[in-house]
Amino acid sequence: MRSMPESPGIPAAPSPPRAVDDLAWRDLAAALAAGWRDFAAMPRFGLFFGGVYVLAGLAIGWATVTGGNLSWLIPAIAGFPLVAPFVAVGLYEASRRRAAGQPRTWRAVLGALKGHGDDQILSMGVIVFVAFAFWMMVAHAIFAIFVGESGMGRDPLAALLTPEGLAMLAVGSAVGGAMAFAFYAMTVISLPLLVDRRHDFLTAIIASLAVVRRNFAVMLGWAAIIAAVLFVAMLPGFLGLMVALPVLGHATWHLYARAVA
Repeated sequence: MRSMPESPGIPAAPSPPRAVDDLAWRDLAAALAAGWRDFAAMPRFGLFFGGVYVLAGLAIGWATVTGGNLSWLIPAIAGFPLVAPFVAVGLYEASRRRAAGQPRTWRAVLGALKGHGDDQILSMGVIVFVAFAFWMMVAHAIFAIFVGESGMGRDPLAALLTPEGLAMLAVGSAVGGAMAFAFYAMTVISLPLLVDRRHDFLTAIIASLAVVRRNFAVMLGWAAIIAAVLFVAMLPGFLGLMVALPVLGHATWHLYARAVA
C-alpha cells in the first residue's frame, strides 16, 4: 500500500492506537490556543474550509425556506454540525504538516480526503452523511408526532411556543443531543487518527470511543465547547463559522495528538 502523496513522515505500519487516560481541562485550553495559532499561521486553509461550510449551511437554509419546507429547517440547522468533522479533514492535515515541518500545499491538504490510498476517510465520510440523513428522518418524525396536523403555519415562532411545539423541542433536543454525542464520540478522534496513521476506520472509531470513555468528563466538556461555539457562530447568518470551524478543527487535531499515544 502506498502512503499519502507528499507525506513521507507517515509510517507504513503504525502501532495500534492507545488512548491515554489522563486528559485534563488544561489540555482543552492548550488545544484551543494551538488551534488559534494554526489558523493565524495558515488562514488560507481555514477560511477556505470555513467558507465551504458556510456556503453549505446557507444553501440548506435557502432550500428549506424557499421550498416552503420550514418543518425541515430546525432539524437541518441542529444537525448541520454533524458534518463538521468531515469538512475539517483538510484542517487536520494542515495542522499535522505544520507540526511536522512539512510543506503545506493545496494539493496535500485537499488530498487528505483520499487518506492513505485506502478509502478509509471516505468511508467515514459516508458514515457522517448517513448519520445526518438519519437525524433528519428522526427529527421529522418527531415533528410529525407533535405538530404534524397543525403544521408551522404562517408564524413558526408562535407554533414553537405552543404546548405541542415546546414538547417537540424538548423531545427533539433530548434525542438529538444523545445522537450527537454518540456521533461525536465516534468521530472526534477517529478522523484525525485516519489522517495521521494508516488504520481502518473501525479501529479508528474504537480508539475514539476509548478516549471518550477513559476521559469522559473532559471529553464531554470538549463536546460542550464545540456545540456552544458552533451555535453562537451560526447566529450571524452562519458567518461566524468562517473562523469558528477552522479554529475548532485545528484544535481538535492538537487534542487528538495529546489523547492518542
